[in-house]
Amino acid sequence: MTGKVIVHIAVEGDLDEWVARKMIAHIRVEDDLSCRVFGKRGKTYLQERIHNYNQAAHKNTLWFVLIDLDRNDCAPALRNRWLPQPAATMCFRIAVRSIEAWLLADRSNIARFLGVSRDAIPPSPEQLPDPKQTLINLASRSRKRKIREGLVPTQGQRIDPAYNSYLLEFVRNSWNIMQAASNAPSLQRALDCLQRLLQ
Repeated sequence: MTGKVIVHIAVEGDLDEWVARKMIAHIRVEDDLSCRVFGKRGKTYLQERIHNYNQAAHKNTLWFVLIDLDRNDCAPALRNRWLPQPAATMCFRIAVRSIEAWLLADRSNIARFLGVSRDAIPPSPEQLPDPKQTLINLASRSRKRKIREGLVPTQGQRIDPAYNSYLLEFVRNSWNIMQAASNAPSLQRALDCLQRLLQ
């Protein structure tokens, strides 16, 4: 691939965007790449537009669409329901069960960031029923007051307003993708897909 490379990213929210950006930068470190971001309004918004993104990919534009599996049973079945015939330049991947599993998969760095023992981090985060809740529970036991206050929701809140900003800091400054991929098969598959897309 020569010249300016533009990757179109479609994601559920801010945290997913920065994970996707870091993955792309890991695969292609040259300065001749830029990203255009779409979505960031939740999963339903992406589902309503996935075929439009795929049509755009058929016109030889590069697309990376990333969603969470959440409580769906099976990533391949969900992928087939959403997009049974992806374009050659469409990389549609699903984080099992959420993007937080990929962050927890870098056990050493997330333990340092959260201020907990590495042994407290589950070794197979993609097998957790709710990785986001696991991360919040770990944060509630943190030695760091700012983590306890920034990541743990107060009564009546699902997610603290500072939740994304703290995890964005982790993704940008501390998250080791290769360490995470060794503990998160869906992350490794997503990296493989991006590798093929960006060759």
